[in-house]
Amino acid sequence: MNNPLLANAALPLFSKIKPEHIEPAIDQLLAEARALVAECLQANQDYTWENLVEPLENMENKLSKAWSPVSHLNSVCNSDELRDAYNACLPKLSEYSTEMGQNEALFKAYRAIADSAGFVQLDVAQQKIINNALRDFRLSGIDLDADKKQRYKEISLEQSSLASKFGENLLDATNAWSMLIKSRQSLAGLPDSAMAQAKQTAEAENEKGWMLTLQFPSYIAVMTYADNRELRRTVYEAFVTRASDVGPDAGEWDNTDIMEQTMALRHEKALLLGFNSYAELSLSTKMAEKPEDVTRFLEDLAERSLPFARKDLADLQAFADQFYGIKDLQSWDLSYYSEKMRQHYYQLSQEEVKAYFPITRVLPGLFAVVQRLFGLHISEIKEFDTWHPDAQFFQIHDREGQLRGQFFIDLYARSNKRGGAWMDDCVGRKIVNGAVQTPVAYLTCNFTPPTADTPALLTHDEVTTLFHEFGHGLQHMLTKVNYLSVSGINGVEWDAVELPSQFMENWCWEQEALTLMSGHYQTGEALPDALFQKMLAAKNFQAGMMMVRQLEFSLFDFKIHLDYDPAQGARIYETLEQVRKQVAVVQAPAFNRFPHSFSHIFAGGYAAGYYSYKWAEVLSSDAFSMFEENGIFDADTGHAFLTNILETGGSREAMELFVQFRGRKPNTDALLRHNGITA
Repeated sequence: MNNPLLANAALPLFSKIKPEHIEPAIDQLLAEARALVAECLQANQDYTWENLVEPLENMENKLSKAWSPVSHLNSVCNSDELRDAYNACLPKLSEYSTEMGQNEALFKAYRAIADSAGFVQLDVAQQKIINNALRDFRLSGIDLDADKKQRYKEISLEQSSLASKFGENLLDATNAWSMLIKSRQSLAGLPDSAMAQAKQTAEAENEKGWMLTLQFPSYIAVMTYADNRELRRTVYEAFVTRASDVGPDAGEWDNTDIMEQTMALRHEKALLLGFNSYAELSLSTKMAEKPEDVTRFLEDLAERSLPFARKDLADLQAFADQFYGIKDLQSWDLSYYSEKMRQHYYQLSQEEVKAYFPITRVLPGLFAVVQRLFGLHISEIKEFDTWHPDAQFFQIHDREGQLRGQFFIDLYARSNKRGGAWMDDCVGRKIVNGAVQTPVAYLTCNFTPPTADTPALLTHDEVTTLFHEFGHGLQHMLTKVNYLSVSGINGVEWDAVELPSQFMENWCWEQEALTLMSGHYQTGEALPDALFQKMLAAKNFQAGMMMVRQLEFSLFDFKIHLDYDPAQGARIYETLEQVRKQVAVVQAPAFNRFPHSFSHIFAGGYAAGYYSYKWAEVLSSDAFSMFEENGIFDADTGHAFLTNILETGGSREAMELFVQFRGRKPNTDALLRHNGITA
């Protein structure tokens, strides 16, 4: 069989990849990898970078280039056949990873390089790779006895399978629910763009009327604009009970047992490795040194933010009562009355703002911003192999005309596509056969698609999301590190990985930048200054409530991992309730099952690490304050950020690089100021 996953092409051959190609390709590459390790260990007595690390990095590159399109396709055009093939490979990849991490001879070979006279001749990035590898051997259980090693391997296999199942349940539960509305009156309040989308969704299912779904653009339109309170409650309940034991599909795709098992396995793994909790284990690869540092940081932010959050909620309740006679605000009312209040006090309507952010202006505007900041030129490539007609492909050249990176972008929500927004690694930078392998990224969002006569119109929040994911992409693509393990976002401490992404969001609030990325979709008219001033005035509208909501997620995630007790089980909702009493101002209804869809921590890489978003916000606000001092498009400051943060990958410690850029360690002043939370 001519297998496209084994072609080692520069870019994935998406149109040729079939589910039946996946398992044979992965089997073959894993067999090659095992044979290579055995050969390297047999052939050498004096281990060096050239005879051990480099061949293994080359093999890792081949494996990564085969698996990345499979993982991507599973997320953006999921099917039963693809899912089966993907899931068949997960245990094999997990087993291989654990096997390598517990290979005594390989560990000794790496340690021999670290102890050799030649180690000091290696460059900083190479030394970091070897030190990271030695740390990761210990985190893979290299020091354990045979029985415990076997148990570690079993845990890793189970964890991989559970994470995949959690994500599948959530995707299936999201796709399963829909609601056909026959009467336009029932959807009173919904803007024309949301109505057009609901009509298009119904037509795609050969139905007459308007179809609501749990895809985020549909959900958020109802929560923000639908006048019908009962409809809002129905859609809210369906959304917050996805993949749980309650709600319209109660028990059908229930993640309850998966969460319990996942927590138990994480705790067991942490104890096996000599940590007191999974939170401690998680911090071994992060900037934060000990759990108390994280809880102190989060609780301090909560203490400063709570008075602002309480005032936000009191103001909203007073508004809803005064103008609408609503005395008991519920969770399904918050977005709706917040939008009414925003319109009332700031004369600011999200729909009015959206009209100035068609994707046809926003995307070129984003490219213009990074051109001014970092001297990059981005151009579209029309002919490329794709997985869906929505996808686009671009390349990035620097000031010297050098090709620095390429990226696929897939912007719109559709069924069989995972919700949310993310950047993922398609191809990493390294030297292959004497030449630089161009880094390639996937940038994925779930915006409302265009309709027959209107381009996709983005809310300002969605513009910010696009800039956020592009920040991740820049770190992946602009790296100048030539070793896969620490190029791009590889090897960057997890609680620093959000720095470039959150940093890029700041330009969405600068008039000079907004001029580049906005224009009315019908007339081309520039974003009016009066509207921009309203946006600025409303920027920190309910910032206190938003801050404590993120802190609630972060503390909940950290505490369930820090305080896990095998005798009592995960206590997920008990812990969530305690955290809410401590930091939340809005009490969720009893049926809310938010953790059942919290894929960041149960199916992603953020377990005991969700706080990273807040910590990186401290870093990004502090970094941006330097641009506020020097000018938001100051070339020297842009160059300093490019060279110290974006180009260095994981080749050095994140704190060291931040200090080199900023001239000092980070502090929270800029974060609080940017959020309007000041003494």
